[in-house]
Amino acid sequence: MTMPNPDFDAEALYRALAERMKSGLAQARDVAIVGIHSGGAWLAERLAADLGLSARLGFIDVSFYRDDYAERGLHPDVKPSQIPFEVEGATIVLVDDVLYTGRTTRAAINELFDYGRPARVMLAALVDRGGRELPVAPDFVAETVTLPPDQHFVLQRAADGRFSLTVDHA
Repeated sequence: MTMPNPDFDAEALYRALAERMKSGLAQARDVAIVGIHSGGAWLAERLAADLGLSARLGFIDVSFYRDDYAERGLHPDVKPSQIPFEVEGATIVLVDDVLYTGRTTRAAINELFDYGRPARVMLAALVDRGGRELPVAPDFVAETVTLPPDQHFVLQRAADGRFSLTVDHA
């Protein structure tokens, strides 16, 4: 059951994340943004436009790189990864909607290195919900919220591009 939560204004969270990234990347060189499908890809598209990095935007689907691929199997919504710029030597900002265990981030880094060796990899997330299983921390995050293990955040994008964030009670 998915329920809206008035405490999670996804648009306000997005603005906070964009502002933190703008100031945090001011001195960085050769910056590119890579969104993790699907919520991270939606965020990355808007961030790239708002930060003037649309020409340095890519997308990753980590389905084949996950350590639980055998358990999860192939989902019908697997998207192709697209990185249309040189990764070698770049500062890459991986973008995901929710940071939880760190396993998706690990998979994204593994895939990213198949494209080349970046100078630096940074992580941006709309929400950090804790519960890490791997030593992964965001460089940019809008909000840190603890949820019980049986609850999950769900980011949605409306036709006009606006975001909403709900909590799914499994």
